[in-house]
Amino acid sequence: MSRLARPLIAAGLLLATLPLAVAVAAPQWPAPIRNLEGKGLTIVEAFDAPGGMTGYAARAGNRPLTLYLTPDREHVIIGPMLDADGKNLSQEVLDATITQPDIQSAWPKLEKSNWVADGDDDAKRVIYVFTDPNCPYCHKFYEVARPWVESGKVQLRHIPVGIIKPSSPGKAAAILGADDPSAALARHEENYSRGGIEPLEDMPAELREKVAANNMLMSSLGIQGTPGLVYRNAEGKIDIHQGMPQGALREEIFGKK
Repeated sequence: MSRLARPLIAAGLLLATLPLAVAVAAPQWPAPIRNLEGKGLTIVEAFDAPGGMTGYAARAGNRPLTLYLTPDREHVIIGPMLDADGKNLSQEVLDATITQPDIQSAWPKLEKSNWVADGDDDAKRVIYVFTDPNCPYCHKFYEVARPWVESGKVQLRHIPVGIIKPSSPGKAAAILGADDPSAALARHEENYSRGGIEPLEDMPAELREKVAANNMLMSSLGIQGTPGLVYRNAEGKIDIHQGMPQGALREEIFGKK
């Protein structure tokens, strides 16, 4: 065996022991879909759709939406598909492919967000609450939650946002920027009927960014109103409820008193 052959054989044996890396080509979408992808849409998954069409679950920024490619593969329809009874056939697909996966991966983002503690750090149940300081339903939720919070069973983690009124961002910043944000939140709620906390008129850039980040996180989870609640249900899965919970749902979210 030649001296040149020995290192070549050795190199071949070494390569054979390395993990095999297989390059996976990106899907080659039909032209109308590629065109939309080039304009900023993110295509998540293709699926079979009625009428011989092919559906695509996609994102436009944080907003999920469906695309439907016609059988001739030359045209695309954007938006929900309804059946003869008016049922939205697109929503189930978007929930399964985009919304639920996003929600289930959201908890670490919530933990790292700009939240204000309300309740015992050792509470067994944690509920994240997107709260606008000017929201009357957020104030009502705060009051309704007192028995669970004060008993030590629930900790609310309020994520102040500024969306309802021009003063909302300033009030959210005033709570987040206080020396004791939890005490500031409590004072705001206690004085809600008298206007609550005074908004910061000249917000430092750091606080402005925190409020903006909270607003963006709320939007990314598809929450469109306050209070927006994110919690773990009885199966341990992350769930979202928008608005003031009523009846049996209240106990499902808070647990038993």
